[in-house]
Amino acid sequence: MVDIQDRHKELKARAFEAIDKRADDLEQFVRDVGKHAEVGFFETRTAAKVAKFLRELQLPVEEGFALTGVEALLDTKRAGPKVAVLGELDSVVCFDAPDANPETGAAHQCGHHVQLGVMLATAVGLTSAGVAPELAGKIVFMGVPAEEYIQIERRLKLKEEGKLHFIGGKAELIRLGRFDDVDMTMMIHASSNRPGPSVDSGKTSNGFVGLTVRYIGRQAHAAGSPDKGINALNAAVLGISAVNALRETFRDDDHVRVHFIITKGGDLVNCVPDDVRLEAYVRASSVPVIEETLTRVLRAFRAGGDAVGAQTECRVLPGMFPLAGCPELYDLFNENSKPFVPPEGFFNGGHMAGSTDMGDISQIMAAAHPNTGGMDGVLHGADARVVDYNAAIIAPGKAMAGTVIDLLSDDAAAAKKIISTFKPNLTKEEYLKKLNAYFDYK
Repeated sequence: MVDIQDRHKELKARAFEAIDKRADDLEQFVRDVGKHAEVGFFETRTAAKVAKFLRELQLPVEEGFALTGVEALLDTKRAGPKVAVLGELDSVVCFDAPDANPETGAAHQCGHHVQLGVMLATAVGLTSAGVAPELAGKIVFMGVPAEEYIQIERRLKLKEEGKLHFIGGKAELIRLGRFDDVDMTMMIHASSNRPGPSVDSGKTSNGFVGLTVRYIGRQAHAAGSPDKGINALNAAVLGISAVNALRETFRDDDHVRVHFIITKGGDLVNCVPDDVRLEAYVRASSVPVIEETLTRVLRAFRAGGDAVGAQTECRVLPGMFPLAGCPELYDLFNENSKPFVPPEGFFNGGHMAGSTDMGDISQIMAAAHPNTGGMDGVLHGADARVVDYNAAIIAPGKAMAGTVIDLLSDDAAAAKKIISTFKPNLTKEEYLKKLNAYFDYK
């Protein structure tokens, strides 16, 4: 009788060999996507490349949901849980990045091109080596649009056109039912300043709500008759100052972050600005603190308008929930990373002040979002870059493939055990109700 562990090792060896054979293809894929970055909900070229790669693995592919979503299903033909492995299609905007699109500024300073490489490496390992028939259940590989919550006004236009309901990728996919029959979800994210192989198993992050603020004043000649105008830019400056005055009251343990940009500061320098607009996030480690802080931030922004007599329009938008990772999935991923990551490469970075819409997934099912190595520089900064493609793509791809093998081998015993004990914070219906309520938040 073949020992279970020996059987797992044999399946993983087959998967790893298949990934090694396609290592050059995977690296070229990531390099190419890295040179052709696209922002969220407009990732048409990236989605088409992902779909082509998955089709070449003989997987059935669906495209075009949530505008640019793409997914492929690997069906083992044996009953069992469904595991989703995700990669994110979109980029941030960073005009100073070496490979930035010169017109849009789109650049993969977020490392999402690396995630796609890991997802595809996992697909290669599980499809190309005859591994799948030895497993139970289904694996779905999903290219997800628009993780980066940016260009809010542009996305709201898509919503007004009826093309979206939510303006974040995973929230929209949950609404569309793409996760309805998924039992657990995993993906990796690149780390800042981790050039070698590494795994950060921090399991929590901030969530946030989005916010747009518009100050409406009255235009007049800036020099000849400023007394006849109402300066909306001064209203914005006062509103920002009022928000900044709140910062010393934020408790360290709540990890509150409030940031904003001015997306429109006026039209002509010789006219009193009458239309000034901002986009903002209110982040914290828990939903109650996000909402408590949001109330105060709204009050502060409105104070700016009241001070100069401008009208203040604030619009709250659903953002992302805090991440609540499933420890058992992280443990499995860590264990499967050990052949590729030295002992000093494992660490727990603790609570992440940034946010991920994997937080939304983690509220309704078991989910893992470990951060891995291979990139140097600061994520979202111009210096972020892949410096070790093996550490960035191949090693985590093998670890992810090994994790799926552990979950779905032996009639998916490990996956079934996690499902039987995991208690989600929200049902899908509760999640959607909560998210939709933010549209009416005052």
